[in-house]
Order: sequence, then C-alpha cells, then structure tokens
Amino acid sequence: MTDQLTDGEKQTLLRLARESMEHSVKGKALPPLDMQSLTPALCEKGASFVTLTIHAELRGCIGALEAQQPLAEDVREHAVAAALEDPRFRPVVESELSRIRLEVTRLTTPHLLEYSSSEDLLKKLKPRVDGVILKDGFRRATFLPQVWEKIPDPVDFLDRLCMKMGASNKIWRDAKLQVYVYQAEEFHEMNDGTLPYK
Repeated sequence: MTDQLTDGEKQTLLRLARESMEHSVKGKALPPLDMQSLTPALCEKGASFVTLTIHAELRGCIGALEAQQPLAEDVREHAVAAALEDPRFRPVVESELSRIRLEVTRLTTPHLLEYSSSEDLLKKLKPRVDGVILKDGFRRATFLPQVWEKIPDPVDFLDRLCMKMGASNKIWRDAKLQVYVYQAEEFHEMNDGTLPYK
C-alpha cells in the first residue's frame, strides 16, 4: 500500500475498535462517532476486517471487501460483528474482554487477476503479499494476506480457500474461477490489550 496510515491513525482505529467491542458486549449503545475529530484518511470510505484472538487463537473475524462507508465507521461496525456475529463462534462475553487482542486490517480495492491455467495462477500469486478472493457463481471466500503465515504453500492456500468457499479443494485446478487479489495494512494491540502495535 502506498498511502499508509500514520501511527496516530492506527491508534485511533484500535481505540475505536476496542470501545465498540466492549460497549456492544456489555449491551451498551455505541456513542456517536465524532467525524470532526478524525483525519481525512479515517473519514474516507474504506474496507476493513477486524480480527479477535485470545492467546493467538482466533475468536472472531468479520470484515468487508468493498469500501462502502468511512473507514472509522467500518472498523467500529466490524469490531462489534467480530465479537457478536461471527457464525463460527459463540458471542464474546464480558469476562473475555481483557484477554482479547484486536487486529485491524485495512484493504486496498480488489482487482481481477488474469490467469490462463492453474499453473499460471500459482506463478502470479504473491505469497505473504496478496489477499485472495475466490468466486464461483454465488460462492465466495477470502483469505487475508496474513493467512500466508499459517498456510505458506500456495497450493495448500488455494485448496483451503476453496474449502472455505464450500467447494471441493481441487476446484481451482479443474475450473476457471474468478480470482481477485488485494493488499492490506495490518496492525494490532499488544497481548495485554494496550495500544502499542506491530
């Protein structure tokens, strides 16, 4: 990404994400977002994912692939959704809040990756750089770029992404799927929930 967020903007998004998560888990209404206090980058439309972990284990992850609302509002919305609406997990409860570490991922606009064969697709993917979206009719799934850290092999990466989409793990070898790639800027709280981040 060329237009990186400043350290202050990252801290603001992490703070908004935590406040939103904690308010929603405690059953409190979110305070209005003061757009006047935010930088232009946080007011511009942006797409984000918010990931929750406890001791490095996934606890929730929700996001959007297309920018439809101000980045700050997008982060707030997905922090709440990751805590309460991820269908893979039960809703976060108040006793877990102090153990949760928040990670925010800001996405670039996805673009279609043109490829001629499964071998060509493997050549064009950039491990540890590209987030990948697979589309097959109405089915769609994505892995954020940081998933490469756990699945570094491109073949395994695509196999598992197909399975996440609800298809055979080998469909990318046998059928021409729509493949989109995007990049991401990722930052997170420290393990104790404080704001300094990687």
